[in-house]
Amino acid sequence: MKKETLVIFTDGGSRGNPGPAAYGFVLKNGAGEVLKQEGEVMGRATNNEAEYQAVVAALKKAKSMLGKEKLKAMAIEVYMDSQLVVEQLSGRYKIENENLQKKFMELWNMRVELGGDISFTHVPREQNTEADRMVNMALDQKQQSSF
Repeated sequence: MKKETLVIFTDGGSRGNPGPAAYGFVLKNGAGEVLKQEGEVMGRATNNEAEYQAVVAALKKAKSMLGKEKLKAMAIEVYMDSQLVVEQLSGRYKIENENLQKKFMELWNMRVELGGDISFTHVPREQNTEADRMVNMALDQKQQSSF
């Protein structure tokens, strides 16, 4: 029997790097139907910190919506346009930045808690437009409310 699949697209961005940052994600079922999409500002951060925070936030939201036990029984596919973060999360690149090491450990612990069936795949930016839109909407709203 094939596992049910949760598909997650994530993105993070920073205007200034470091600068005002936000993350976005889109959760979909295996049939491609959107379950949830969200974007949130996170203060001053780098692009890479925002990319990591997007994955953390997406997994936390999935856990709160579906429950830990259901997630443990699912295959979770995470797609992002940050090749660096995909390579780090897949264990192929070292993580030298202390802030990213902390985010990596938080994600690692979540991965263990959820049974470990989580894959990370790099996709071209053009295939990640929905999550990117969530990031930019959050940053644009924050910028407008700052005036």
